[in-house]
Amino acid sequence: MMKRFFTICLLCLFLTGCGNKDKSVTNITFSTWGSASEMSILKPIISDFEKENPDIKVNLQHIPQNYFQKIHLLFASNLEPDVIFINNLNLPVYSNRLADLSDVIDKKTYFKQGVEALSVDGKVYAVPRDISVLMIYYNKDLFDKCGVKYPSRDWTLADLENISKKLTNKNTFGISYEPDIYYALPYIGYFLNGANDVLQSDSKEFKDGISFYKGLAFKSHYAPTPSEVGSLTLAQMFLKQKTAMHLSGRWLTPKYRESSTFRWDVVNFPDCTAPSDASGWAISKASKHKKEALKFVLYLASKQNIEKMTADGLIIPARVDVANSPAFLSGKPEHSQLFLYAIEHSKTTKVDKKYNKTVNILNEKYFDK
Repeated sequence: MMKRFFTICLLCLFLTGCGNKDKSVTNITFSTWGSASEMSILKPIISDFEKENPDIKVNLQHIPQNYFQKIHLLFASNLEPDVIFINNLNLPVYSNRLADLSDVIDKKTYFKQGVEALSVDGKVYAVPRDISVLMIYYNKDLFDKCGVKYPSRDWTLADLENISKKLTNKNTFGISYEPDIYYALPYIGYFLNGANDVLQSDSKEFKDGISFYKGLAFKSHYAPTPSEVGSLTLAQMFLKQKTAMHLSGRWLTPKYRESSTFRWDVVNFPDCTAPSDASGWAISKASKHKKEALKFVLYLASKQNIEKMTADGLIIPARVDVANSPAFLSGKPEHSQLFLYAIEHSKTTKVDKKYNKTVNILNEKYFDK
């Protein structure tokens, strides 16, 4: 209890101990996670906003680790920031403490899946920044070496299994395997006909999807088991050409652009059964500066600034205009358009307030053994 008290005190100091004291200036707080490279893009945008709006000061709360644990404590202490970067997987937990933004955004600007992901009971609680979907990264050099045709957007799960088999040898596994329900969802969705509802965990289709996914590592052995991955990350396994295909998200594109020594590309998961998720900027319902907070959020979400956030390859922009522009489509991978194809044919992850608890239970049941 005493530890929690001191933590709250420190948060209070963090929130109130910095910022402009000029009473003619409105101070708003803004919390976000993000890497150093993300911050190098975001901070100049904040600075530009303050120059254009000298009557508003943005106090940035960068929380790179344990973000939602700290945000949860801030909400519990009634110290939540004015503007909160949030994802759809955690949004339902806080939706009753967030402002309804349904009437202040043009929904046509964004992929409908992004708007849907950041909505609860038909109300939009965050302006979308990015949208994500799991894709298959593949090593074109290894495909060529094994005489295997590159996968196309209309491939099937049987194709994935067959290709994984052809690419597996004493030096390389065909595909990645990560013991986490998140990476099993595309496989489960295939058996659920794209429903991707983890709450259907007692269904035969759910269990068939889990069985197929785990079988890649523990039965057919086309994927490495966790013990074979060892201390490496799956991204490192791919970069070291120990796996020919890697199921992951757009967030690995900057790393692969920078560190790969081989030709690579992406393709959607078979039948586009990987669910889509989204992140965006929400405003606290308790904020005393909603007008200023909204002005800042809409500035962040402008085409110009989303282009800046997109340029390094880290995100799939939720804005349709930016997603279909060179800001997203230029550079590696060659077929970035398939990210958009996957999103347009995806279903959003079904999330409720118990989602994260459910995921923990499922991980414990199926993967923590």
